[in-house]
This record gives sequence, structure tokens and C-alpha cells, in this order.
Amino acid sequence: MLMRFFYRGFLWLLVSVALPGAEKEGRVMTLKITILSTMLADGDELGEWGFAALVEADGRRILFDTGEHTEVVLKNARSLGLDLSTVTDVVLSHAHSDHVGGFLTLRRSVVAKAPMGLARTHVGEGMFYPRTSGVPRVEGNPMIAIKGAYEETGGVFVVYAKPVQLFRGVWLTGPVPRKYPERNGGGRGRVTTPAGVVEDNVPEDMALVIDTEQGLVVLTGCGHAGVVNTIDYARTVIRPERVHALIGGLHLFAAKAETLAWTAEKLRGFGVEHLIGAHCTGIETVFRLRADLRLDREHAVVGAVGAKFELGRGIDARKIAK
Repeated sequence: MLMRFFYRGFLWLLVSVALPGAEKEGRVMTLKITILSTMLADGDELGEWGFAALVEADGRRILFDTGEHTEVVLKNARSLGLDLSTVTDVVLSHAHSDHVGGFLTLRRSVVAKAPMGLARTHVGEGMFYPRTSGVPRVEGNPMIAIKGAYEETGGVFVVYAKPVQLFRGVWLTGPVPRKYPERNGGGRGRVTTPAGVVEDNVPEDMALVIDTEQGLVVLTGCGHAGVVNTIDYARTVIRPERVHALIGGLHLFAAKAETLAWTAEKLRGFGVEHLIGAHCTGIETVFRLRADLRLDREHAVVGAVGAKFELGRGIDARKIAK
């Protein structure tokens, strides 16, 4: 018990002195992003309706989302030879279960060996708002129950209402303003906010953006705020640079042809050079965007577990998505 209080106090000290990052000047020089959860998989890895990725940027390691099922990301990381015990920071893009399902299992799997492993988690404002579930008297936001259990392990949440630079060249958008009327998921439930009960458009949704000499690398969980809104905001907050790579879920699997055409036009204007469309992007959507963005199969692929994007090397799609 005494050690638990010690670790929790030490984490609060880390949060207070280390965020935002002290080394703000400059851009990321080395970057690798590895997908750990999505529907498509080959080899010994497992596919699921979820998303997670490991970000390695100039020696910093960040786990972005944690998949749907409790054990999938843990098993996939082990299969890929990735040690998550040395990852101190987690980013949860939003509160849906297909992005937070493996969170507690992952933290508990490393805490005995590495008390600081996965011990600091960054979330957007609204992450813990109560939500309807469709079932009377059943809370629809899994993060409300997860919060206490995570904190019991010594973990700490850091909540953002606006953009922040976590480390040099590594940014969180915070909740994304909805400049354009994108409707990428949400809309059926209700969420209790400080302003009252409103339509749940996933207000906490945020992306991780890495600023590099080649351009911005944008990592999204589902892009419920809209991929165009997200990139437009990132270019406003960080710098109006082209998008070197767009990776993750874009929630366009059910989008109509006119929506995809409008989205592709905007993405073309942002100068997207690499695309890994994973999770809720949709397979047909990736092929449509590949054509409309005038990319080839080396630069636009369906995301698979184990697929990588590496600065200076591009995309390694693995066998199933080549």
C-alpha cells in the first residue's frame, strides 16, 4: 500500500514538471508507427474491430489507443516482439470500447515489472462524461468504471481542453472544433456535458500529430471529429504544412460517394503523401481515396496488424495488404 502511494505521488510529480515537454523547439527526426489492433491481420497476430498503434518518435514511445478485446493488443505486441513495459505514456483518442478495451489489461500486465509502464494517460476533455447506452440505467461510457481501476494501479490521467505539445514535435490536438459538417459516427446517443444533455458527437475525440521536416504525420483513432476537421485544425495549431502521412481510422466505411469525393478533394489539398486506412476507414474507401489522391499501392494501403510507417522509408504494409 505504501509503495502504491509512492508511485502515485511520483507520477503526479512527473505530470506537473514534465508536461508540456520542456524540449519544445524543433521537429521529430526519427519516427516509426506500428499498428497493433485493426481488423486485418496475417501471421500469428489477431484481428479485431478496434484500433491501437505504437508510436516511437526520437526515442519517446507512446501507445495510441488499446483495441477492443482485453488481450488482443497484449498478444499482438508480444507476437511482434514489442515490449510495452518501457512505454510510459498512453493516448486514448476517445471513450468508445473498441479503443479502450485493452487498456486495463495492458497496464496490469506491466505494473509489477515496470511501475511506470503505461502509467500516464492523456485524454481529451469529455472523456469521462456520462453517456446513454441504449439500455435503461446502464452507463454507456466504459471509461467511467475504468478510471478508478486504472488509478488504483497508480496510473494518472491528464485531461486536455486544448492542443498541447507532449514532447518536441509531438502534439495532441485536444478536442477538435467541428468547422466542417462532417458526420463521422456518433449522433445516436446522448452525453451529459456541463452545458446539459446533448447529442453525443464524441466531443473528446482527438488525434496525435507528429511534426517532421517532411510534413505532418496525423494519427487518428476513429476521426469522429472528421478527418478534414482534424487536419485543418492541426495545420492551424502546429503549422500549415502538407500531410506527409495519414494513419488510422477515418470512420468513412459507410460514407456516401459524394462524401468520399468531398473528403478526397480536401485531403488532396492537404497534400497527403502516405495513407494507411485502418479500422473504421473501410476497405473500399481506401481504394477510392487511393485513386482520388493519385497515390499507388506503395503509398496508400489498408491497415493491417503489424503494418508500419517509418519516416524516410514509407509504408511496410505486410503480406496481406500489399
